[in-house]
Amino acid sequence: MRDTISMVRNLDKHLVDNLYVEAMVLADEARSFFDQRADEHRVLLDNRGRVDFACEALKATTRLMHVIAWLLTQRAILNGELPRHAREEEAHRLGLAAPTDSTVTQQFRQDMATLIVASEDLYDRVARLERQLLGRIQDVAPAPPPSPARDLMARLERAL
Repeated sequence: MRDTISMVRNLDKHLVDNLYVEAMVLADEARSFFDQRADEHRVLLDNRGRVDFACEALKATTRLMHVIAWLLTQRAILNGELPRHAREEEAHRLGLAAPTDSTVTQQFRQDMATLIVASEDLYDRVARLERQLLGRIQDVAPAPPPSPARDLMARLERAL
């Protein structure tokens, strides 16, 4: 049983660490894109398209920040820096992120659309992992009641 728990924790740590690296790489790609190539995209859009572009840029970066914050929290839990029950607290849950309407992304060039889809995909995978981790907490059966014999022995030891 203990080996199984250890294996699951190691797998969780591996998943969280890999997702964290992926999130940081994607965040760096997004930063680079918005710093260097966003203007050339915006000039090709009409006024409505520019507003859509700004909104979708905010949505993508918000998704990434929610993911990174959640993954950092999970790393802290797995490293013993936060208690396991912190995972259930609302403050440590994955923040909600607005989805992107696929018809909106059709007006953008491929690299912007790819960035949006990648942020949604990463967010969806992390949300699925969060549901699985929280589901494990709920699936944990309560400890069986102590056996009457052990209870009697404990009372006898206390009485002596």
